[in-house]
Amino acid sequence: MQYEGNIFRPPSEAYSILLQVTTGCSHNKCTFCGMYKGSRFSIKDDSAIMADIEFASLHCKHQNRLFLCDGDALIIPHERLVKILTTIRKKLPWVERVGSYANSKSIKMKSVEQLRELRDLGLTIAYMGLESGDDVTLKKIQKGADSARMIEMGKKIRSAGIKLSITVLLGIAQKERSLIHAQETGRVLSAIDPEFVGALSLMLTPNTPAFQEHKKGNWYVPGPEEMLEELGVMLASTELTNGYFHANHASNYLPIKAKMPQDKAKTLELISKALKGKVNLKPEYMRAL
Repeated sequence: MQYEGNIFRPPSEAYSILLQVTTGCSHNKCTFCGMYKGSRFSIKDDSAIMADIEFASLHCKHQNRLFLCDGDALIIPHERLVKILTTIRKKLPWVERVGSYANSKSIKMKSVEQLRELRDLGLTIAYMGLESGDDVTLKKIQKGADSARMIEMGKKIRSAGIKLSITVLLGIAQKERSLIHAQETGRVLSAIDPEFVGALSLMLTPNTPAFQEHKKGNWYVPGPEEMLEELGVMLASTELTNGYFHANHASNYLPIKAKMPQDKAKTLELISKALKGKVNLKPEYMRAL
């Protein structure tokens, strides 16, 4: 496989075939994210992509999932993406699921009919970074979309039958908007009603504008109890008809995995016990991105 730069994938794609079809991120302006700061966005040549699919057909016969890297493969023009998915289906018939990152811009560029075609060709899950449902916070972190657009695009991709996994960030809103961020994020998640929600805890990295602001004293990073309080309010504000709310990423102080709506009450009770010091939290040295 021919990889360029750093390769990132969601935790749930740890054992997937990683097929790099783009480099970098088509947005790459989020102030907190340093994943692609050193990479220029590009779509790889079809010849390189097809060669990697051929390699996978020979050497990846025990992996039944495939993830399209990097930051936003859905941005690829529709006909080219159809060709890639068609070739995957032909050359890797044992692959049961193809996944991709998606953002509001790339979803907007595809019609519902085009998204359904991609789903029928195997693209059955997309990962979207919401981060926050608070418009003030979304603007500050330069997410590139407000909450109304996030809801619209989230509903759109779900209406095409593509499962949606949404990432949100604890600690991203600064102290003064922490609980507003938590409540508004719950509102947006409820409106979209995705199959999966993954809550991560903010960890600043040196190559980001947010880290530089933190060094100047202009960016507040909350402590464990504040992160937990935010998580509790966010979960309490979220209504999913049949989905999972996870906070079991390596960055989190308290791992949770709630099937919604049935596990909501007991998970909120667990968070409450942790805030009262009755449940041990993950020590700082064990947290990671």
